[in-house]
Amino acid sequence: MTALTSEQRQQAQQWLTEADAILITAGAGLGVDSGLPDFRGNQGFWQAYPALAQAGIEFTEVANPLSFRQHPRLAWGFYGHRLALYRRTVPHQGFDQIKQYAESRSQGYFVFTSNVDGQFQKAGFDTESIMECHGSIHELQCTWPCSHTVWSAQFEVITDDQHCQWLGALPLCPNCQALARPNILMFNDRSYVPQRTVAQEERLMRWLQEPKRLVIIELGAGTAIPSVRHLGESVHRSFPDSTFIRINPREYQLPKDSLRSLAIPLGAQTGIAWLLDNL
Repeated sequence: MTALTSEQRQQAQQWLTEADAILITAGAGLGVDSGLPDFRGNQGFWQAYPALAQAGIEFTEVANPLSFRQHPRLAWGFYGHRLALYRRTVPHQGFDQIKQYAESRSQGYFVFTSNVDGQFQKAGFDTESIMECHGSIHELQCTWPCSHTVWSAQFEVITDDQHCQWLGALPLCPNCQALARPNILMFNDRSYVPQRTVAQEERLMRWLQEPKRLVIIELGAGTAIPSVRHLGESVHRSFPDSTFIRINPREYQLPKDSLRSLAIPLGAQTGIAWLLDNL
């Protein structure tokens, strides 16, 4: 792709100025600039978790409800490490920059993300205006599950990261005392409790039903699990006068039928700055 031009930036900023609402769609690439790992295949995953590499355990095996029944301390070693990592991670400057723009729109904003890290909430986005389509690591559920209850993951994380093992007492369901797990939609997951996500989706659908001049900004969403890309492209087709902006350093190609659209082949933080600086 050729370098971005000042004319493209001027056009994009005109679209942003005209818009009265923004839909932010975000994938794992958004968190890379905050120092979070982006699991691009087993090599990226194993680089982040050497103990699992040595054991030959793939991401799809540990990010799986069956792992909590067969290897609960390993499963919680993995998710406990991630929970601690997300708790201490500071969202990068791009979060604040796009939040300021979003809050300036007369008809507000909504966030649709496949990320389970809670970084949008941590950056101060309205929790009522966020949909986490794969759930959240900061919420727990029963592994069976015994009910539709979801509760906050308020406990100290103690893990042996060298061996990817949970130390101490395992988190339990307060209702039936069975093992608890994160309220995340995993691979081959028939026990996911979806009520929290369904409520978020209902709020998003109500928001989209209101007439608006919409800009959709997609951040770091890949094609391997294309939930985020499909949602943004679908909304763009549903709003004929909407603008679609894809920020992605590698997979930046736009749909062939996309009008009023722009591909920005940059990382999330740099792309947001290019788009919004001096707006």
